[in-house]
Order: sequence, then structure tokens, then C-alpha cells
Amino acid sequence: MVVTALKEPAASLATRRTPRVKTGRRDSQTRAAILFLVPASIGFLAFFAWPTLRGLYLSFTDYNLLRDPTFIGLDNYLAIAGDPVFWNSLKVTLEYVVINVGVQTVAALALAVLMQRFTRSMVVRGVIMLPYLIANVIVALVWFWLADYNLGLINATLDTMGLGKIGFFGNEDLAMGTIALVNVWRHLGYTALLLFAGLQAIPRDVYEAAEVDGAGEWRVFRSVTLPLLRPVLAFVLVVTVVGSFQIFDTIAVTTGGGPVDATRAINYYIYQRAFERLDFGYASALAVILMILLAAIALVQNKLLRANESDLER
Repeated sequence: MVVTALKEPAASLATRRTPRVKTGRRDSQTRAAILFLVPASIGFLAFFAWPTLRGLYLSFTDYNLLRDPTFIGLDNYLAIAGDPVFWNSLKVTLEYVVINVGVQTVAALALAVLMQRFTRSMVVRGVIMLPYLIANVIVALVWFWLADYNLGLINATLDTMGLGKIGFFGNEDLAMGTIALVNVWRHLGYTALLLFAGLQAIPRDVYEAAEVDGAGEWRVFRSVTLPLLRPVLAFVLVVTVVGSFQIFDTIAVTTGGGPVDATRAINYYIYQRAFERLDFGYASALAVILMILLAAIALVQNKLLRANESDLER
């Protein structure tokens, strides 16, 4: 009885001490997590949250840097609704998005399948990735010089072949398509590698089962590869569409929105209203509309493509 009486306080003391040790460890881990989150939180607040809130406020004001912002309510948004330049810039942007996303996705998927079937060399992947590592402005300038009407290598070659020169960036019917193809060339390798990674994640036994069932190449691709690649493909489409709506630098260094507003995308129009006409209130309203539009498109894409689901789990 004495031994038992002596043991009970020790056991109860150990029981009381254990939570203190765990609580202390948990507190230290919480402090470490907060310490790591502080720099990212400061960056988020300074470079995303505050500019977003500031831009939202300015969208309801008349502000041009020469005087303090004057609150005008929904006047900027009402003016945008009747602005033909805005609607033209939206149409031009949609044209670019369709060409860029369509060509890039199909070409990248074909390239990824070819890599999966014929080579998985790291050297090949590096070569494919090279254009993406070049700054977009440099890529735009190089292609602008190559396609120059008078001195460009492309037009010189066409002229030598007797096909005649083509004003790739100077023709209003070809300018936006040319810009889209330039950006397809730069981003094709990156998109192809994303899809290639998705293809590698598909189990080999699924293809073997399809071969046993006698499915042909096209049937396997349509009924096996595409459904199992859907989560990666959905991610690629969302990123590509959102990025396409923000086209700016290629236009800025090649056409400057011309000819005849044929390449004045919405992002470039925002830049012109803000930094050329100093109408920051109107430009902020345009930016808010673009943000809402991109958020809506991303949500619709995720919903339609079921990006958070995988057919492998079925």
C-alpha cells in the first residue's frame, strides 16, 4: 500500500508534465511557422492586397496625378460601357486568346505525346525549354526583325521564292495572329513539358489493358490518354487563358496597338489610359473589369473541366 501510494503521485506528476512538454513544443512550432510566414505575408499585403484595394478605390474616382482623387461613383464604369475602344480591345484580346490557346494547346499536346513515345532525353527537354527561358521582350524583338517587311529574313526568303513579301506586323488582318504565333513559339516548350509530366503519371497497365481489348492508337488517345490527362490539361488551359488575357509586352515592342487598333489588347489599353493619358481612375476601372473577367473565366473552366477530379480514382 505504501509503495502504491508513493507511485501514484509520481504517475500523476508525469501525466501533468507531458501535456506541458507537448504544449511547449507546439508553441515553438507555431512561432517558427509564423516567422516563416511573415515575409510572404508582408509581400502579399504590400504587392497584392494593398494595390488591389487601392485600384478598386481609384476605379470610383477621377484621378490623374495632378490633383487628389475625386469620388465620382460608377461614372467610370458607365463610361466604359459606352466606350467603343474598350469593346474593340476586348474583341482583339479574345481573338488573341483563341489563336494562342488553341494553337499552343494542340501543338504542345502533340509534342508531349511525341516525347512520350520516342524520347525522354533530358537534352531534348532542355532544348524544348530554351525559348521559354528567353525574356518575352527579346523574343518579340527578334521575331519583329525577322518578319520585317524590308529587311527581315522571312520576307527575304519569301521574295526569293517568288511568293512576295508579307507585312506580318503591318497588316491589320495578320498582326494579331502573328503576335499570337510568336508567343506560341515561346511558351510551347513549357506547356509541352507540363503535359509530358502528366503523361508520365498515367499508369502503363491502363494502356496495356486497352491494347488487350484491341483498341487502336486514336481510340487509346481519345478514351484513355485525354481523360486521364484532364486535371493537367485543365491546369494548362486555365494558366494559358489567364496569361493570354494579360498580353502586353509583345504588343508594346512590335505594333504599339496598331495598325488601326488591330492589336490594341485590353491590357495595352489600360496602359495607354493610365500612363499616356494619365487617367488613372478610368484605367483602374478597366483593370477591375479585367480582374473580374479573369476570375469568372477561371471558375467556369475549373467547373467545366472538373480540374479537381481524376479519372484514375474511379
